[in-house]
Amino acid sequence: MKRVLTVRDGATREALRRAVTDVGFEVIPFKKTEQAVLDHVPRDVALTVTASPAKGQDATVDLAVALAGHGYAVSPHLSARQVRDRAHLTDVLARCREAGITGVFVVGGDPSEEDTGFADAHALLVAMHEIGHSFTDIGIGGHPEGHPNAPDELLFGALVAKAPLATHITTQIVFDPKVILTWARELVARGIDLPVHVGVPGAVHRQKLMRVSGGLGIGESAKFLKKQQNLLWRFFIPGGYSPDKIIRGLAPHIGKPDNHLHGFHVFTFNDLEPTEAWRQQLLRDLA
Repeated sequence: MKRVLTVRDGATREALRRAVTDVGFEVIPFKKTEQAVLDHVPRDVALTVTASPAKGQDATVDLAVALAGHGYAVSPHLSARQVRDRAHLTDVLARCREAGITGVFVVGGDPSEEDTGFADAHALLVAMHEIGHSFTDIGIGGHPEGHPNAPDELLFGALVAKAPLATHITTQIVFDPKVILTWARELVARGIDLPVHVGVPGAVHRQKLMRVSGGLGIGESAKFLKKQQNLLWRFFIPGGYSPDKIIRGLAPHIGKPDNHLHGFHVFTFNDLEPTEAWRQQLLRDLA
C-alpha cells in the first residue's frame, strides 16, 4: 500500500512543501559514496559529509571537494577532535575555498578521540573566523533530548556562545515531535534566534540500520541508534523506516513565531536511493 502524507491546512502544506524542497542529505565518507550520490541524488539537493572518527577529517574534506566538483552544494563536517591544529585548519579552509565550498557544519567530536588543539566546537569556530574562511552557511549542532555528559544549562550556554559565529542549528535525531518543539521554543526564550533544521533518518532499510548500529565508526549520526533502538522499530513499515510521522507532527509549527523551525536535515546512512524516492513521493503528496 502506498504511503501518502496528508496535510489539509493550506498554509501548513505550503510551509512543509518549501521545507521538503530545501531538505539536505547527510552522507558518510565511504569508498562508494561519491558514485552513489551521482547515481541517486539530484544536484539541487544540498549535501553534508559527516566526520568519521574511523577515517579522519581529511576523508570528509576529500569527499566534499569531489562532490563540489560535480556541482553539488556540499558542507563538510569539521570536528574539533579531528582538526589537528591551526595549520591543519588553515589547509582545510584553503581546500574548501579553492573548491568553491561555502557551507560547513562544525562539531565538537567524540571525546574518546585524540586531543587536538581545539577543545570544542566553539574554539574551532573562533579559530576559523580568526584565520578567515569562505563560508556563508555555518551549522552547529543541537541536542533536543540533552546529552548524557552535559547538563542542559551547559548545552544552552554553549549554543548562546556559538550562535553569533553560526547561521543555523541542525539537531540530532529525536523521534518525538513534542520534545523537538519544546526545545525549539526554549531557544527562542533564551534569545537564540538561528533557524533550526530538524534531524530525521531517511527511508533507511532495517538491515542498513542494524549494520550501522553494529558500529561502523561513523560518529554522531549513528549514536541515536544505540540508545533508541526499541523506539526505532515502532517506526518501521515493511521494507524500511519512514520519517513521515516526525514530519507530520512538526509540520503545523514550521515558520511559527514561537519557534525557529525551518526545515529538515536527513541522515541518509548512505541509503540514498530509497531516501530520494521518499523525498520525491513526499513532494508529489504536497503538490
